[in-house]
Amino acid sequence: MPILTVRIERFPIAGTFTIARGSKTEAVVVVAELAEGGHVGRGECVPYARYDETVEGVAAAIAALEGELAAGLDRKGLQHRLPPGAARNALDCAFWDLAAKQAGMPVHVLAGLPAPVPVTTAYTISLGTPEAMAQAARAAARPLLKLKLGAQGDAERLAAIRAAVPEAELIVDANEGWSGDRLAEMLAACAEAGVTLVEQPLPAGQDEALGSVPRPVPICADESVHGLASLDRLMGRYDAVNVKLDKTGGLTEALALVEAAQVRGLGIMVGCMVATSLAMAPALLLANRARWVDLDGPLLLARDRTPALAYDGSTVYPPAPALWG
Repeated sequence: MPILTVRIERFPIAGTFTIARGSKTEAVVVVAELAEGGHVGRGECVPYARYDETVEGVAAAIAALEGELAAGLDRKGLQHRLPPGAARNALDCAFWDLAAKQAGMPVHVLAGLPAPVPVTTAYTISLGTPEAMAQAARAAARPLLKLKLGAQGDAERLAAIRAAVPEAELIVDANEGWSGDRLAEMLAACAEAGVTLVEQPLPAGQDEALGSVPRPVPICADESVHGLASLDRLMGRYDAVNVKLDKTGGLTEALALVEAAQVRGLGIMVGCMVATSLAMAPALLLANRARWVDLDGPLLLARDRTPALAYDGSTVYPPAPALWG
């Protein structure tokens, strides 16, 4: 049976990462390792206060399973033992990585998936003044930009950014920062700026208005969608879902969520928290089925772990076996 190790690791962010809910200067991640028969499988998660998670609480929840893992708890049993969330994500991805190393074949083969291919990821522009965001967008020189909005002056931010980068594809993440009375105005401003997707404009528990207003730009659920159980209430309100492994609780449920969302006619975005390449690698297995890929977490860090994913501008390449999978 695998031996469990849990660690908390810290990686400085390059500058400051700011969204509508606040700012941070480092990424604090929890890493789970499962060692068995000379092989080690790893998984990384980012506990998120928005979902009532703490770094210490998530690390403790993983460590508390040491006895059950020694007694035979496996990846399938884990899906019932822990709810969707960061703790299950780290262990689920560690199980997949360990199985791949033990079998001597990639995770995509074990899961019956197509081989991952290089994809274009969005690059995030933190919330700031219109001038600062326009300057950052121009300096980034990326084909796909994700704009953090959700505060007064968003229409001015959109206009300034579009003027600075007339050719770039823009997606917007309001992080629940808009209100129902601003919704039509802000969606119109997004349409005017040529935005191709708006993430979570309204608070997750107050998104009924999305079912009764025109949506000139596709709306993507982020905070409103976690695992499979949250999917049905999105119908009629959202056009796409942002699948993040830290929300679904790992690759296992993420794969099922993508399948179920596509059956319902919802578009797919693959997203991430600010984390290292170890957290991005499993999510790349979903990218083949996504219209939008947002796996830029390592690009926002002052340093990544070694080995790391290879990024060439906005192109991210599948992981080497030494990293994951």
